[in-house]
Amino acid sequence: MTVKAIGFVGTGAITEAMVRGLLAEPAYASEIHVSPRSAHIAATLVDEFAAVRIAKDNQDVVDHSDMVFLAIRPQVAEEVVQALSFRDGQMVVSLVAATERQALSEWIGADVHLVQAIPLPFVADRQGVTAIYPPDTAVAALFDMLGTAVQCQSRKEYDLLAAASAMMSTYFGIMEQVAVWLERCGLEKAKGQAYIAPLFASLAQKANSPGNEPFSALSREFATKGGLNEQVFSDFEKKGGLAALTAALDGVLARIEGRN
Repeated sequence: MTVKAIGFVGTGAITEAMVRGLLAEPAYASEIHVSPRSAHIAATLVDEFAAVRIAKDNQDVVDHSDMVFLAIRPQVAEEVVQALSFRDGQMVVSLVAATERQALSEWIGADVHLVQAIPLPFVADRQGVTAIYPPDTAVAALFDMLGTAVQCQSRKEYDLLAAASAMMSTYFGIMEQVAVWLERCGLEKAKGQAYIAPLFASLAQKANSPGNEPFSALSREFATKGGLNEQVFSDFEKKGGLAALTAALDGVLARIEGRN
């Protein structure tokens, strides 16, 4: 499936990742219009892809696109979106984090077809998993091209997956903590990183293998009775690691839902 014209209001890292994924072969769109903001990213995309056009402003993006992505920071979303004029029936996909659907609809004004989505940087390689709400065939098809779309049946499902996606920095932070510990104990940092990265990648691959084995079963599988893995997980739990993680997820969900 090919969409004729896609537009991005906002040209940051996620826009760049999506454009790269959409225009990998076979290309998903024949035209992509990007905002002139973040001029370096926009210029780079134009140089690499003939289908990319730099719009003169955000309204120009909206005017020339069948499907418009709002890829802007929540701090400026109201100001940016309210300044735009959308067409009734136009497809608008909001990538704006922690923003209520009702607020987005009010800012947009027109009777558009509004879908929310949470794409991750891995869409650049067509390996991303993207939560969307509400379910939508066209938007799901686009994100299935960029990896996998998860269509949420309720706003609660969508918010929960948004909270889970906030684990990315923590994931790398754990890797960094192990690397720092190894270096402090005398191992060259580069050697530690060369070991840790493929170790974590292999574990993620195992978790994503066919069969949908529960994470709890995998944890037991990799924790030999009385072994080193069991010891680390047990200490992590006893010293508050799991409780701290749960509290952090509760906190970010409260923020997403506007409760703090």
